[in-house]
Amino acid sequence: MSKPKHPRTLAETEAMAVLRNVRVSPQKLNVVAGLIRNKKASQAVADLTFSKRRIAQQVRKTLESAIANAENNHQLDVDRLVVSHAEVGKSIVMRRFHARGRGRASRIEKWFSHLRIVVSEQAQDSGAA
Repeated sequence: MSKPKHPRTLAETEAMAVLRNVRVSPQKLNVVAGLIRNKKASQAVADLTFSKRRIAQQVRKTLESAIANAENNHQLDVDRLVVSHAEVGKSIVMRRFHARGRGRASRIEKWFSHLRIVVSEQAQDSGAA
């Protein structure tokens, strides 16, 4: 007596990977996610490898996980994968205080984010150039 199987939300030609509760603000993560949107998977990995942003290495690992999921779980062709979605969402906010002069305090907010990367298999090009 188990629950019925949850229906798949993605198409048959798509695979995804999720990175949750990463310690970076959603704004900063969205800048890096914008670098890889609508690019070929191999080009996106290369761009993230040589990016100077700190969070780029974690985004690269998540993208490589999505590529591995596509290859191993869904038998998709790695050479035809494209990053179709790179969605950034808010997570928790840790609130801390910073002591200020004259007995006052100011708030420090430490933002966390979620990242969802979906790769999809592009249709085979019929025209050979």
